[in-house]
Amino acid sequence: MRTFVAVVEEGQFQQAAARLSLTQQAVSKRVAALERELGVRLLERTPRGAQPTVDGQAFLPHARALLDAEARAAASVRPRQRALRIDMLSGRSAPAALLREFHTARPDLAIDLVTLFHAEQALEALRTRSIDATFRAVRPGLLDGLAAARVCDEPIELLVGPRHPLADTEAMTPAQLAGHPVWMPALIGGTEWAAFYADFAATFGLSIDGSGPNFGTDALHDAIAASDTLATFVGAGTRTIWPAGHDLRRIVLRDPTPVYPHALVWRRDDRTPALAALRKHLVAARPTPPAGAWAPAWAA
Repeated sequence: MRTFVAVVEEGQFQQAAARLSLTQQAVSKRVAALERELGVRLLERTPRGAQPTVDGQAFLPHARALLDAEARAAASVRPRQRALRIDMLSGRSAPAALLREFHTARPDLAIDLVTLFHAEQALEALRTRSIDATFRAVRPGLLDGLAAARVCDEPIELLVGPRHPLADTEAMTPAQLAGHPVWMPALIGGTEWAAFYADFAATFGLSIDGSGPNFGTDALHDAIAASDTLATFVGAGTRTIWPAGHDLRRIVLRDPTPVYPHALVWRRDDRTPALAALRKHLVAARPTPPAGAWAPAWAA
């Protein structure tokens, strides 16, 4: 098909051969093979050169579309040609909002989003160049050959239902949560968020229950809304949607404010201009961390 399109565009078998770095005989054989496969004549030789037949004219736009699709498919996986590929755990997260702002500021830069569950999987994908960057809360010991920069310290808030004893509380300290059960069924061992909340609980003497099946955020919100004892944690910059009848309440935590340490991680040797633009944007747009914030000592 590429040979056929080249002949049509050049108008001469000889010129198409030069364009494709082939002999004129090879071009003729390729066109003849395509015509045999389709069972029609696509080209005819005239004193003015090669001209598409009626069937050739009908076939030409489809051939071009297939060649364009092939080029796009190849470019989608070639590191220097494909879109900037970013790993992100959730489209509702605070880093997702930062990335949307970057896309608004630089709509000329294509972005592909992927979701990898474990940090180790994401870091390996970085090293193999399957992705260009990831948003993670990572330990420095995992960053061999990689670089990381904190881009967002997201305050953690308490989420309770309307019948919870703390429902009318506007703000409290983390230590005041001692004795109040907190349920987070998404705390899966080995994940960076499980490590964060384990340190958080140990530092302030909290009880966080990670047991039970994780049916997702909507099911967790249903359970919190119906309970007069359970609470959970949510990021202040995390976009959440629940039915109006749930009347869920966000309670600010302060003195100190616990913050989840979102970092952008990338390969140290990556000089991709789009990645450099993203890093520059995130540094300039980084929200000011709350005064007296708390984060785990291991946060990169």
